[in-house]
Amino acid sequence: MPQAKPPNVLLFFTDDQRFDTIRALGNSAVSTPNIDRLVARGTTFTHAHIPCGTHGAICMPSRAMLHTGRSLFHLHDSGSSIPDEHTMLGEALRSQGYRTWGTGKWHNGRASFNRGFAEGDEIMFGGMADHWNVPVYHYDPSGAYDTRLAYIPNPPAFGNNEIHWRECDHIHSGRHSSEILCDAAVDYIGRQDGSVPFFAYVSLLAPHDPRTMPERFRTMYSPEEVSLPPNFLGAHPFDNGGLRIRDELLAEFPRTPEEIRRHIAEYYAMISHLDHEFGRVLDALDERGLTDNTLIVLAGDNGLAVGQHGLMGKQNCYEHSVRVPLIFAGPGVPQGRRSDAYVYLFDIFATLCELTGTPRPSTVGGESLVGAMNDSNERVRDTLYFAYISSQRAVKNRTHKLIEYAVRDRRRQTQLFNLQNDPWETHNLAEAPGSADIVANLRNELLRYRDDWEAGYTGRGSSYWTRYG
Repeated sequence: MPQAKPPNVLLFFTDDQRFDTIRALGNSAVSTPNIDRLVARGTTFTHAHIPCGTHGAICMPSRAMLHTGRSLFHLHDSGSSIPDEHTMLGEALRSQGYRTWGTGKWHNGRASFNRGFAEGDEIMFGGMADHWNVPVYHYDPSGAYDTRLAYIPNPPAFGNNEIHWRECDHIHSGRHSSEILCDAAVDYIGRQDGSVPFFAYVSLLAPHDPRTMPERFRTMYSPEEVSLPPNFLGAHPFDNGGLRIRDELLAEFPRTPEEIRRHIAEYYAMISHLDHEFGRVLDALDERGLTDNTLIVLAGDNGLAVGQHGLMGKQNCYEHSVRVPLIFAGPGVPQGRRSDAYVYLFDIFATLCELTGTPRPSTVGGESLVGAMNDSNERVRDTLYFAYISSQRAVKNRTHKLIEYAVRDRRRQTQLFNLQNDPWETHNLAEAPGSADIVANLRNELLRYRDDWEAGYTGRGSSYWTRYG
C-alpha cells in the first residue's frame, strides 16, 4: 500500500483570548461560528493552561514554551530569545521535509524566527501594535531584517510613555491586523498543491488591546446588554504585586460596571472579527482540497481578566488568566470530542510530533495529548503549577487551588478556592474551618514543583521562592 502523505499543520494562535470566549463551548454571549465549526470537527481541551510567566509580558514566555515544548523556568531569561540548543517546532518539522512559514506576532527574537521558519511574510517583531497601523517585515532569508524607523501615532491605550517610532520595513495603514495576517495565510495556502507538507503559523495580534475592529463587528455588541461576570470587583482586595503595570491602567480605579461592560463588548467584538478572518483561512484550505490532510490547531497565548477580580490584565494566577483555548482537528484527531485533561500549551509540540510522525527532540519536555484525545479517562496530570515573576506562586488539583503572594519579597497573602463549588474564585477558604489540611497538602505540592521546575533558575522572579517553605 502507498504510504500516507504527512499531514500539513496550520497553527492559529490568538493574543489574549480567554478560554471561555467560544460560543460552542458555552458562552452564548459571543459569536464564533468558525471556531465553533472547528470544535465540531475536532477535540477540544477544556482545561488547557499556561504556567503564567516570569515576565510582565506573559505572552513572551508563553510563545517560547509553545515553540520549544519546554516549561516555564526551563527557558532562557523569560523566553525573550530562544537559545540555539532548544529545538524549535519549525526546526523539527523542517527536518522531516516540511515547508515552514510564519506570519504575525513574534516576540522571541529575530534569529529565532528564521530558525523556526524558512518562509514567511507580514512578520511583527514585538509585543503589541495599533491594529490599523501595523509595523511588519517581509521575510528576510538572511535574518538581518534591516529596518527603517516609522512614526506611528499611538492610540491612547498605549499610554503616554510608549515609543512612537517602530522598526519595520513597511506599514499597513488603514487595514486591520487580523485581515493583513489572514490575507497572508490565504495567499500562502493558495500556493500549495499538496505535494510537499507545510507548517503554517498564523499568530494574530487580536484580541489584544487597543481593542479596535471594523464597525460591523463593533456594533454586534451593546455594552448595555453585556452581563458582568460574577467575580467583578471595583478593585483587587489586596496588593498582588502587579496592580500598576500597563494592563491594569487600561481602566479607571475603581472599576465601574459601565466601563467594564464597554471593555467586554469590545473584547467580544475583537474575537468575532478574528473568528471571521479565521474562517477565510479555513475556506482557503477547502478551496485547495487540503482540509482532509491538514492538522489544525487553535490556541491562545494567555487569558485576560477584563474586570474579573478587579483586574484588567493577565499577570495573575486566577483561572481567567491562566486558562486558554486549545482545539485540535484533522487526521488522527477524534471529532466532536472534549477532554478535561489537565494540559499546558507547551504540550502542543509533543502532540504534533506524534500526529505527524516527527521524532520528538530530546529538549522537549511537554506531554503528547494524543492519548487523551482517544481516552476520556486520560488525565495527563493531576496537578498544575503557576508562577508570576517574584510575587505569586500557585498550584491546583482537581478540586482546589492555592495561591501564595510574596509582594516586595515578603509573604503577604494566601488564597484557597474550591474550584468545583466556586469556579469564579470568589470565596477565599484559606482560613476557613476544615481547610488546614488542604492548604498544607497543596503547599507541599507547590514546594515539589518549585524544587522540580525552579532548581538552578536564577532569572527574574526567583528570589523569595528559593527560600519559601
